[in-house]
Amino acid sequence: MAIESTASAGTSCIGPDGGAVGMPQLCTDWYANQIFWLVITLVVVYVLMSRIALPRIASVIQERHDAIQNDLEQAEMLRTRAFQAEEDYKKALAEARAEANTIVAETRSEIARDIKIAAARADAEIASKAAESEVAIKAIRDNALEAVRDVSAETAEAVVNKIMPGLDTKGVQAAIDARMKV
Repeated sequence: MAIESTASAGTSCIGPDGGAVGMPQLCTDWYANQIFWLVITLVVVYVLMSRIALPRIASVIQERHDAIQNDLEQAEMLRTRAFQAEEDYKKALAEARAEANTIVAETRSEIARDIKIAAARADAEIASKAAESEVAIKAIRDNALEAVRDVSAETAEAVVNKIMPGLDTKGVQAAIDARMKV
């Protein structure tokens, strides 16, 4: 029996002590059994993965995709709003500049009008002062001419009386008047 058990132990993968001989995975006698359990394990893992794990993973991936898509849509909406706000800002700035230019033009025209009015008033005042000055100068000239006439008449009379005493002084006054008119 010992020879039989040794012989049978050589063909089977079990040693005389009841332990495995070598690596049990490499024993060709057990391949069919190993393949059977491998197939059953793979089928169970496949069923578990396809029914439980993969749907959960797919839902998480779909949620992430939806969240990313939602974020992208919000970013696009915010970008559109930002561009619109920038355009509104540029439009408001252009309107403000146009309004400022209008105010500047109106102010300049008002200032020009005020300057014209002030210049006209100053010209009128200068003209009235010039007219007054001309009148004053004419009065001074007339007074000076009268004074020159009086002094020249007195001097001429004194000279004539010294040179020719007793001569009529009325002719001297007429000669002075004729000479002063020229």
